[in-house]
Amino acid sequence: MVEIGAVQGRFQGLHLGHMEFLLEAKKRCQFLIIGITNYDIHSQYISDDAKLNRFRSASNPFTFFERMMMITASMVEAGIPRDQFTVVPFPIEAPERIPNFVPDEVTFFQTIYDQWGRQKVESLQKMGYRVEVMWERTDADRLTSGTEIRQLMHDGGDWESLVPPAAADYIHRHGLWQRLQD
Repeated sequence: MVEIGAVQGRFQGLHLGHMEFLLEAKKRCQFLIIGITNYDIHSQYISDDAKLNRFRSASNPFTFFERMMMITASMVEAGIPRDQFTVVPFPIEAPERIPNFVPDEVTFFQTIYDQWGRQKVESLQKMGYRVEVMWERTDADRLTSGTEIRQLMHDGGDWESLVPPAAADYIHRHGLWQRLQD
């Protein structure tokens, strides 16, 4: 077990697959840093990559603060003490800024589903971070995806069964699912 571990993702919206990832990473470290990517969709660093799904406004309906609140509530709901994790911005689109948010001595825990996952591993390793791949799976092996969650919210489908109860509660209390129906 390492002292400080880190993970990163968009968490748009937080779902049970994300929780599997977060909880497995937490098992491997004493303290977990959870980095939220695309925390500022208006970032000056987003250029030609803006045409990629992960940078589209429609793919990023929840703010950094909303995602932080959903992750925090869901981790605590899962039994992780609040003093054993934190949530920070994670500028994957500007890797040179990552050390402002994550210290050098962390071990990144990564999962791979596609080429983007492999690119993230390579980028972090080039920056000198230790990276441990927890698993490599195909897209067909995913429990769900943020894209599916957003589509179900848009269509009025059953997204609630695919997200942690604390996240569903937060989304309902703040009417966030309605953003996807406009």
